[in-house]
Amino acid sequence: MIDTEQFDIAFLGQYTKDKIVDKNGSRIVNGGAYYYGAAAAATMGLRVAAITRLAQEDFPSFSPLVERGVMVKAIPTQQSTCLKLFYPSDNPDERILSVTSIAEPFEPSDVESVSARVWSIGASIRGEVSLEVLKAIKAKNSRIGLDAQGFVRVVRDGQLTYDSDWSEKEEILSLVDVFKADVVEAEILTGTRDLHEAARALARFGVPEFVLTHGSGVVVYSEGSFFEAPFKPRTMIGRSGRGDTCLASYLSARISMPPKEATLWAAALTSLKMEVLGPFSGTREDVERAIRERYKI
Repeated sequence: MIDTEQFDIAFLGQYTKDKIVDKNGSRIVNGGAYYYGAAAAATMGLRVAAITRLAQEDFPSFSPLVERGVMVKAIPTQQSTCLKLFYPSDNPDERILSVTSIAEPFEPSDVESVSARVWSIGASIRGEVSLEVLKAIKAKNSRIGLDAQGFVRVVRDGQLTYDSDWSEKEEILSLVDVFKADVVEAEILTGTRDLHEAARALARFGVPEFVLTHGSGVVVYSEGSFFEAPFKPRTMIGRSGRGDTCLASYLSARISMPPKEATLWAAALTSLKMEVLGPFSGTREDVERAIRERYKI
């Protein structure tokens, strides 16, 4: 019998060493959905866990999470996942991604020692998190939030590209409570860039709640109703990790808030994150101030 630790929310995803290239030049930053997500959740004062795989040499990368009270379970691998993200314009949905190395995928045993009310699955590439791992999490009677990117993105000739032929889609989505996609991923899966139409199309798989992001904001579809909030960043220097932060902040807020309020919280926190490189490092008071001042609420 394995002893398990109980948390409010747990994040599962590989660390990524990201080289970001845009009009401001190039820079190396620590990344990965687990990294951006756990930082956002810590703002809520929740009990947060993060499970990741990375090379031993990159272990210092998650020190900022530990300092914020996050329990990090780091599984050493021969190499970390390394990505290059090229932004040719100011549109955060327009980017070219390439891969130089990939860490080994997760195993069901990796999640055995952690229990949480909610799990956020933030894979970078298909194959990182298997159906078996998701079944192991669902067996804990947890809610699962899942980002489409790690299931529709594949590596071909060193480039990250999209593949709509996702053979396990129906079985995986049957385990999911909140499904997140950006406008590009939504179009890959449904054939439409209209996020309202995409949400209705995806709902036929039985997922009750959707978080759909686009360049200007977030659209949530829950219990047959839409909730929307714009992003209001003052700069765009920290746009990498925007979607990861949005899903994490929404899932964290939904533990105590209804969809409408959680949507606004996610938009405000994500806006603040987009103003700085790396994960969100502000406070709950910063988010509440942004809601008052930028959203006039």
